[in-house]
Amino acid sequence: MQNTSEYLCAYCGESNSTFVDISGGMQQSYVEDCQVCCQPNVLYIYIDEDNLEIEISSEPES
Repeated sequence: MQNTSEYLCAYCGESNSTFVDISGGMQQSYVEDCQVCCQPNVLYIYIDEDNLEIEISSEPES
């Protein structure tokens, strides 16, 4: 099961969309390039299955 969610780029602060595979577990992380500035963001995905909410935070890739 997938869901489209938003996150803010850690470099430029612009909003980006990403697909989250919610069947992949409650905590996930992966690297995705910003759709605006093309810098790599490390995305940390937290899924609250009880309330069907997805929280995404991003950090610059080191």
